[in-house]
Amino acid sequence: MFENFPKARPDLPDNYRKIYEYHYKLNRQGGSVATSLSKRMEGWMHRKIAEDVSGSGQSLLTLEIGAGTMNHLPYEPASRPYDVIEPTQFFYESSPLPAQVRTLYKDIRDIPPGTTYQRLISIATFEHICDLPDMVARCGLLLADGGQLRVGIPSEGTLLWRMGWRFTTGLEFRLKYGLDYSVLLRHEHVNTAADIEEVLRYFFGSVSGSVFGVNRALSFYQFFACSAPVLDRCHAHLRA
Repeated sequence: MFENFPKARPDLPDNYRKIYEYHYKLNRQGGSVATSLSKRMEGWMHRKIAEDVSGSGQSLLTLEIGAGTMNHLPYEPASRPYDVIEPTQFFYESSPLPAQVRTLYKDIRDIPPGTTYQRLISIATFEHICDLPDMVARCGLLLADGGQLRVGIPSEGTLLWRMGWRFTTGLEFRLKYGLDYSVLLRHEHVNTAADIEEVLRYFFGSVSGSVFGVNRALSFYQFFACSAPVLDRCHAHLRA
């Protein structure tokens, strides 16, 4: 059912590649008016991801997938151990890892066999992953009994999301660089929100969630809490 995966990421034109690292890091850090507004809105995803442990006093073994600039850590209690996956070195190379982080992996395949986590979390990452079924199947096998995969994503592919970026970060991007922001987004966001939900529901027996908006079709962000991985499907997909 995943014949469209792995997806091919469109190449960036030269004029986009020249500004890519600078703009991407600025965007992650909320370093401009529009991106600062975007970061405040994204706070909804961070709070939803962390609400299972916030104020609970629990210290759950956690793996964050796509940690970026580690900007989710302020939303988490000081629980340990806390491992992260982040393949993009320029996000963190200029500063030491936060003390809360035990191990940094560049790829989910680098995690030692037999390792399990009580929580797997991801914020605004699954829309970027070309082989999403492979990633989610591996998440199912990394999850400890009774654990959850908690995912926050933009509502990519919906009208409200498209209008949201077009009149904020998209407008600012055009004024700053004279370039079309949709070219950068097509390079980055290879999966729609509907793609992601389909993959999650295939590999997990229980998937619930909520939206920052009216419904899935009219929302800015979406949240999914996934449990009860279908292990036979996870194993079969990775063998194939």
